[in-house]
Amino acid sequence: MSNANTTQAPNASGAELSRNVTSGFLVSLIALPLCLGIALASGFPPIAGVLTAIVGGLIGRFIGSAPLTIKGPAAGLIVIALGAVTDLGAGDMAVGYRRALAVGVVAAAIQIGFALGKVTKYMAAAPPSVVHGMLAAIGVIIFAKQAHVLMGVTPHGKKPLALLAEIPWSVLRDNPEILAIGVAGLVILFAWPALGKRAPALGKVPAPLVVLATAIPLGKAFGMTTPHDFDAFGRHYHLGPEFLLTLPSNLAKAIVTPDFSIVFSGTSLKYIVMFALVGSLESSLSVLAVDALSTKKEASNLDRDLLATGVANLLSAGIGGLPMISEIVRSKANIDNGASNAWSNFFHSAFLLFFVAAIPGLLHLVPLAALAAMLVFTGLRLASPKEILHAKKVGLDQLLYFGVTLVLTLAEDLLVGIAAGIVVKVALHAVRAGTLAALFRTGYTTVREANEATIRVTGPATFLALIKAQAALAIGKDPTLRRVVLDLSKAPLVDHTFLDRVHAAAREWPNAELVVTGHERLAAVSDHPHSTRRAITARA
Repeated sequence: MSNANTTQAPNASGAELSRNVTSGFLVSLIALPLCLGIALASGFPPIAGVLTAIVGGLIGRFIGSAPLTIKGPAAGLIVIALGAVTDLGAGDMAVGYRRALAVGVVAAAIQIGFALGKVTKYMAAAPPSVVHGMLAAIGVIIFAKQAHVLMGVTPHGKKPLALLAEIPWSVLRDNPEILAIGVAGLVILFAWPALGKRAPALGKVPAPLVVLATAIPLGKAFGMTTPHDFDAFGRHYHLGPEFLLTLPSNLAKAIVTPDFSIVFSGTSLKYIVMFALVGSLESSLSVLAVDALSTKKEASNLDRDLLATGVANLLSAGIGGLPMISEIVRSKANIDNGASNAWSNFFHSAFLLFFVAAIPGLLHLVPLAALAAMLVFTGLRLASPKEILHAKKVGLDQLLYFGVTLVLTLAEDLLVGIAAGIVVKVALHAVRAGTLAALFRTGYTTVREANEATIRVTGPATFLALIKAQAALAIGKDPTLRRVVLDLSKAPLVDHTFLDRVHAAAREWPNAELVVTGHERLAAVSDHPHSTRRAITARA
């Protein structure tokens, strides 16, 4: 990635400052309810989510290399965080929370080591279908857990599949007033984009803010601040403050220190690995996605950005916060709202700090069902059937990797699911290439003439060959080049990940155009332009 220094003090005057302040404010309105909900779903105190975003914005502004990304807690880490709190606490969530913070500190130190060791190039080579399968599984798990909260029911099950199976039973036992708040939130979240298209002024108002603006009056109308019972539909129900958000009276009370007493136990080490690997992977891929959304050609330095993430996670875990990543949804909103540099991230943090300091009483009136609605919506988006259809469109092989990762993540855990998806991919490629060893013998030869360069690939062009490919493709960053030809005529196998990442890298070149040739002689597994291609004589 580019080593250009993108952290120099930007021009923060006039119209540019106004755009970044405005974007920071609007992103903070999106971030506030999401941070509260993610923390709650993770088994952390709700305020910990906001604390995390505040730290992330400050560190990201002054250390990070991805100026338009917003750092903070993410739905993709809910499963790991909740698992850490539950397993490390052995039934005591308060103890588990402090022990999970210790896990976060060590994982953050490992992330810093990853950044200094420049290992993000390996993360950028991660197969998209495996990553999407992981995220879809996370979406299913979030939905399975939060659907019960949305209905005001405490389920008996603990595992994702058991929680899914229990949803019909919870529907029959739902608290109607809590369900009304949750359903209202879901309707708003699903309908708001369409309303925004018809009324652009409405579209500028973040949907999560509208959910809160609707849920708080409903909670007041239902008398949720006072414990009481009521009868409806022939049944007896209870309602009270336990269904509302609980926050400390000031931020000083939110500071919690880690408990390192069992940080080197087998369970702790498991979650340290999961936080470090999955968090780093998600964060790096989010930065790549934000770079693709940005109109700027200059690419972020992934190692520098991971360093900022690791430092921010170290500080966040040290004072009671959640693990964080460079988050894609808030980052996209940042770009859409006209942000031009890292000051928008700073102002996003500043506004969050103001909200929790100035209006804790108002935030205490937020029904938990409203936050659950946002998380259910997020889970449904992560596990959308569109992801399955997209994987199938790219090729049945991608659908296989996606499905294996999804199923084994649900049945076991994230590490097992990701590992299984990659193993299946490598095994299938080994069959297609003839031997496993052949996958690691890919070579690159570069020939330059005037303002054109030709990169000839010898051997299988798969995700395993992307590290060498990144080094070869770096020539495209030369501003004097106008054309780079990637010659795949001697590649017996070209996979989807390779083609996808190569074209993504080319989008960041200042002037050069990428031309891929030679792969048309291979048989494509689907009509998708980036589908896997193999020699017709191959065995699979």
